[in-house]
Amino acid sequence: MSILSSLWDRIEDFLYPYMEEKLDPLTEKQHEFIAVCELAQLDKHMGRYRGSWLGRKKKARIDFAKAFVSKAIYNFPTTEILIEYLKDCKNLRRLCGWEHRCDVPSPATFSRAFKEFAEGGLGDVVLEVMVKDRYEDKIAGHISRDSTAIKAREKAAKKEAKHIRPKRKRGRKRKGEHHEPAPPTRLDLQQGRSIKENLDDLPTACDWGTKTNSQGKKETWKGYKLHLDCVDGDIPISAILTSASMHDSQAAIPLTQMSAERVTSLYDMMDSAYDAEQIKEFSQSVGHVPIIDPNPRRGDKREMEPAKKIRYNERSTSERVNSMLKDNYGGRHIRVRGTIKVNIHLMFGIIAICAVQLLRLLE
Repeated sequence: MSILSSLWDRIEDFLYPYMEEKLDPLTEKQHEFIAVCELAQLDKHMGRYRGSWLGRKKKARIDFAKAFVSKAIYNFPTTEILIEYLKDCKNLRRLCGWEHRCDVPSPATFSRAFKEFAEGGLGDVVLEVMVKDRYEDKIAGHISRDSTAIKAREKAAKKEAKHIRPKRKRGRKRKGEHHEPAPPTRLDLQQGRSIKENLDDLPTACDWGTKTNSQGKKETWKGYKLHLDCVDGDIPISAILTSASMHDSQAAIPLTQMSAERVTSLYDMMDSAYDAEQIKEFSQSVGHVPIIDPNPRRGDKREMEPAKKIRYNERSTSERVNSMLKDNYGGRHIRVRGTIKVNIHLMFGIIAICAVQLLRLLE
């Protein structure tokens, strides 16, 4: 954490005092905003958004990226509320890059910049670089994996008709009779494919999802499902957004591939939804120890080993990050439509959580 520690010292000893000389006294949220932007180093990722030298010059996209990070930190429901706040709050407006009220762009310009960030995958790139920079020569320890429902305000996509396999004849096979083998499942195929192939195969359209909550009641929602990998310290390192109807287990192997490229870890901790042999085998193939709550199939509940049971308590990390995202960083305020736009909206919140939690390790 030496690089992170020196960065935090620079923020506390130089950046905060410098900003307070130029601005009014900074609030706690503004301190958090400065630290997140400094750690995320958004300016390094703005090259692809500068536009062509032909035609009308585009407004600096770094200002918009900072503004969208502030929207997540302040938990604003809409961009319109963000714009009004930027006009009234001199400190935040200047921190984002606009000197006067009249310099704050219109909602339409914000919308165009947001679309560019969504199509360019800015959130995923920033999170990947942040995590790799901080964990380059370190061991993360435990990876906690979980998903959470993301409610959206858009029309659910129509489902394609499922291919129904013909029923097999009951009883013993006749002499010389051969049954066609069952086609491989998605989990079977994922083990031999690249991460890009696995991600491209996952459904991402808005649809209906159902799950059983902690009280045993079924909940139904329209929208998406966010799958997260988090390490010790409540730090999110990987995220995948899929259709709400997709089973949690289908994202386990792609998440393992993604996280293994970013950090060195020892344990993969998952709940009973991920209890599948293919997931265990793949986790072991990348050098991890899978700790999965046994799924009581056919009524036979298998007990977890005592040592693994103690480690499994760390899995609450992912649940806390999901709660933070929804309660404090915009996870409940989905006002955009389409997978890539919903993804970038959530990623700004995940980036903020990652930066805040990294810095809290130094307090």
